Amino acid sequence: MTILTRDENSTYPGGMDAVFDALAHPIRRALLDRLRQTDGQTLTELGRHQPLTRFGVMKHLGVLERAHLIVTRKVGREKLHYLNPVPLQQVADRWISRYAAPFARTLSDLSDAIEQGAKIMSTSGPKYVYEHFLRAEPDAVWAILTDDRQTPLWQHFNMTSTTDWRVGGAITFFVEGREMIVGEIIELVPPTRLVHSFSARWSPDVASDAPSRVTWELSPAPSGTKLTLTHDDFGGDTATSRAVTSGWPESLSRLKTLVETGTPFLFPLPRAG
Repeated sequence: MTILTRDENSTYPGGMDAVFDALAHPIRRALLDRLRQTDGQTLTELGRHQPLTRFGVMKHLGVLERAHLIVTRKVGREKLHYLNPVPLQQVADRWISRYAAPFARTLSDLSDAIEQGAKIMSTSGPKYVYEHFLRAEPDAVWAILTDDRQTPLWQHFNMTSTTDWRVGGAITFFVEGREMIVGEIIELVPPTRLVHSFSARWSPDVASDAPSRVTWELSPAPSGTKLTLTHDDFGGDTATSRAVTSGWPESLSRLKTLVETGTPFLFPLPRAG
């Protein structure tokens, strides 16, 4: 029997021990590889190429789900499985330096999985879902998430923001005064749910895309808060849907650090040229 312990550097139940235990078995690594190629698969689809019974595949998927390496969602009668990259991002944050990371990503399938993100393909394009656990109450997480003054302390590229905090209000993110993302608040239910549209402006290819949708959901967890971020409704496989996968894992990891320690994990902006 494996006894799962709590790693002090991880907010997930079982900590990094659970992640490494889950990754230790070749069948489970193969299942993650299948999800990286095509997320949102059913048990039947995932078991199709495995030398196991349906029950055997289900047991391995249960280990991956308990380690939070996959997230499941019910769609009609089917249960879909897809990759959750955040625990892998924590591994990278702990042992790969900021400057070594680009080289590690080139060489490592693990980092490829982090950048790919959790994705389901549908008629409206990919659907990315990130599940994160934070050692703070939902009210505390919400207070940081909805405070424009703290946005550069956790957002990708240290983005700043200005927001009209009401349904229908504008939300805009900037880098050095230049608009990067513009949107409108669709739902605002403190301290549990925030939904806003997302229109990228950082380059001509993404600026021509239709707005997508970002949903933040906060719910109480035994040790604090379960945060689920969903980015979907891209309107197809677009330049924006392909670009956002690298930014969210970084932002969520930085948000975790800020919420739990009160100290920002700041990244230097990349130098032009």
